[in-house]
Amino acid sequence: MKKSINRRSWFKSAFAVTSGITLSTAYVSRLMAAPVSDAEAVIGMLPAGNAIKLNSNENPYGPSAIARQAIQKNILESNRYPFDETDEVRQLIAKHEGVSPDYIHLGAGSGALLCQAGEAFGINGGSIISAYPTFPLLMNYAESFNCKWEKIDLNDKLEHDYAAMEAAIRPDTKLMFVCNPNNPTGTLVDPEFVHKFCERVSEKVTIYADEAYLEYLPKEHQRSVVDLVKKGKNIIVSRTFSKVYGLAGLRLGYIIAKPELIQKVQRYSGDIPINQMALAAGRASLGDEKFIQSTREQNQKARAVLTDYLDQKGIFYGKSHTNFVFFESPADGKTVMNRLKDQGYLIRIWNFKGKDWCRVSIGTVDDMQGFVKAFSSSFS
Repeated sequence: MKKSINRRSWFKSAFAVTSGITLSTAYVSRLMAAPVSDAEAVIGMLPAGNAIKLNSNENPYGPSAIARQAIQKNILESNRYPFDETDEVRQLIAKHEGVSPDYIHLGAGSGALLCQAGEAFGINGGSIISAYPTFPLLMNYAESFNCKWEKIDLNDKLEHDYAAMEAAIRPDTKLMFVCNPNNPTGTLVDPEFVHKFCERVSEKVTIYADEAYLEYLPKEHQRSVVDLVKKGKNIIVSRTFSKVYGLAGLRLGYIIAKPELIQKVQRYSGDIPINQMALAAGRASLGDEKFIQSTREQNQKARAVLTDYLDQKGIFYGKSHTNFVFFESPADGKTVMNRLKDQGYLIRIWNFKGKDWCRVSIGTVDDMQGFVKAFSSSFS
């Protein structure tokens, strides 16, 4: 009989297996699939098979048509190393963000960049502050270097408690991680407030701002902190092509920061190259507002299918501004995962304040209608 392990044991085994090994695609993938609850640690990440994947916050509509065309066209260049193309994409992103190329560092997905930052700021110990729950990859990786993760619980609205996060800063604090909108809750704190917070607090400690889901906000509400980077603030902004652009399988992301912070993170890049297809698709996708708007509108319609059901049943959830919804689990996480798997749906289970919570990624309208039907029949 297979012995089950809890979440803490899983991380110990992961770090033991990879101790002393250069950061690699395989290791990043393993960490990204790490359990976020004991239910997941026991059951494991379920194979997709024919199931509908509502567990990875992927864009069910992407890549865009122009990205697919760019990938097909670039296949003939797959025998070439992407040195020139990498530099071209870096310059294109720099122009898009309004900075010089030395403010940009590319990575094979934002996951690789999060790990690089985790090592850069955690290698000498100390502590990293973040809200909890949030996307844990950077902190999990930093913990492998004996850096302490200071977790600040979300408030009753499942939003960052920024006052408590600032109060937690100590002399040995190396980094503060913020995620707005937040993963896994989808909640958003007023961008103007967060902007002022980052401007002030970055004078005390370097801030890593994960903006992976920024494009899911209406254009007029997309208040990035990149302009603070341009002012020389100690802020690293992370972006990805995996979410709204629909390129999760190709792995491309980037960070924006002043050159000295870029160099600090870049030092730990490891052996994770960016492939030709990812660069071609990223170059074609960047700033494709027509596709982004279409994705945003379809996501809102599909998300409403789930939130309307949760409202009807009186199930508490975080107000989502993203392509996933975080809500109270109707049973223990293991039971929920197994019952939904039997119905053909995969989701994530998080544990927060002694309770299990469901995080459900938003698929198409048909996907969500099917999920609601399956969920209702399993937990009526």
